[in-house]
Amino acid sequence: MPRWTADDVGDQHGRTVVITGANSGIGYEAARVFAARGASVVLACRDRDKATASAATLPGGDVTTVDLDLGSLASIRRAADELRSRHARLDLLINNAGLMMPPLGRTEDGFELQIGINHLGHFALTGLLLDRLLATPGSRIVTVSSSAHRQGRIDFDDLQFQRRRYRPPTAYGQSKLANILFTYELQRRLTAAQAQPIAVAVEPGIVSTGLQRHVTGAMAVGVAVVGKLIGQPTAAAGALATLRAATDPTVEGADYYAPDGRLLNASGHPVPTRSSPASHDVETQRRLWAESERLTGVTYPFTGAAA
Repeated sequence: MPRWTADDVGDQHGRTVVITGANSGIGYEAARVFAARGASVVLACRDRDKATASAATLPGGDVTTVDLDLGSLASIRRAADELRSRHARLDLLINNAGLMMPPLGRTEDGFELQIGINHLGHFALTGLLLDRLLATPGSRIVTVSSSAHRQGRIDFDDLQFQRRRYRPPTAYGQSKLANILFTYELQRRLTAAQAQPIAVAVEPGIVSTGLQRHVTGAMAVGVAVVGKLIGQPTAAAGALATLRAATDPTVEGADYYAPDGRLLNASGHPVPTRSSPASHDVETQRRLWAESERLTGVTYPFTGAAA
């Protein structure tokens, strides 16, 4: 089959797209394509100045920003309230923003940074915007994970690294596995409720962006070398999985898209791929959902129950 590219993204006029962390990297590249195809694009970002500057460089006449700090539940609620006041419908929510292997730190609400921003922040935002997605035919929720999920494990006894030794790659793998567990449980609940949206997860491949800014020492050298040898050539290539998951009419709920490269899915064009066995554990999916509701205080407005 022909390789899927950005040229396959159809007309997006009349669609509203919210992308977290879209002032740079693959989020910006996805926003650029959506804007060029006529969508109303919202860059949901922590740094207002950077978001505004990035928005000014995008094609199309309907690009806006909203302040969003995924490390603050209060900020997430404010952003969701603003988005809901602006938009009666929401076609696409792209949970793109992420943090990769920083030193041990805590969000405003006391969560370990990576699980807090990469998973819990997006869990809360999605739940607070779900009524707009439920009301929009053909809506989708796309969550960006990583090949690091394959080494991930959810430690429910110490999710926030309060007792075990903090290892940045371990925390990152846990958060990226959580992204996929969330997607699959969300889709099961959407299906049970016979609801409009579908939930899809993706991995972009190895992409050189600001995401790696916290990776230091020998690991940074290794990541740079591997990225140069087998990684995606550009951030635009890394955005292809997101774009396909968001727009391809053949995509189904609980699909997982990743590059088709033979080495670690590090580069290539997006194709349906099977995520790790751990990501398909239904009990873990349900337990993480319940814990995420407890920690964030956000519950989802489903009329149906998970099957």
